[in-house]
Amino acid sequence: MFWCFLGIAIVADMFMLGIEKITSKTRIIKISNPKAKNGYEEVEVKVWNDTVANLSLMAFGTSAPEILLNVIGIVGSGFKPSDLGPATIVGSAAFNLLVITAICIVSIPKGETRILENLRVYSVTTIFSLLSYVWMVLVLIVITPEVVDLWEAILTFLFFPILILTSFFVDKMYCCKRKNKTSSEVEIGIGKWSNLVLH
Repeated sequence: MFWCFLGIAIVADMFMLGIEKITSKTRIIKISNPKAKNGYEEVEVKVWNDTVANLSLMAFGTSAPEILLNVIGIVGSGFKPSDLGPATIVGSAAFNLLVITAICIVSIPKGETRILENLRVYSVTTIFSLLSYVWMVLVLIVITPEVVDLWEAILTFLFFPILILTSFFVDKMYCCKRKNKTSSEVEIGIGKWSNLVLH
């Protein structure tokens, strides 16, 4: 068991390093600036949108140990839940929701405050998190007790890209009448240059 956990830890660590390398990739864009020598400024921006990166690759990377343990448990027991199966994922999700959130709140120094910069995306992920628990109850207790059918597994997997797309659209405010220009300026680092035009 110890060597199994150690092996998974090594694989997950290497996986996370690769993901961090991917999500930190940047590119150079040119921004019009008449005062500059060439008539434009060069700004380094991230290729990945922070919301998409955090909810997809980063979230998947941090959950890699539980997913690997679940796969090992399911395949090794003839596709029947084992002690290292769904309980690891559900337990990890509950630990993140309750314990880690509590530690993050308690860790704030006395007299200081922290503000959520993007409350819209936070609201979307919170709603999806709560609905995921409801969906698990429906699948495992109501619809097909103690059995996960193929269509239930496919539908569960499809909720993931739906979450990513919904969060991205809310982050960019594509679903609203006005686009979030302030957010776009912050992403490319031109918050101090409000009169510049992108090429």
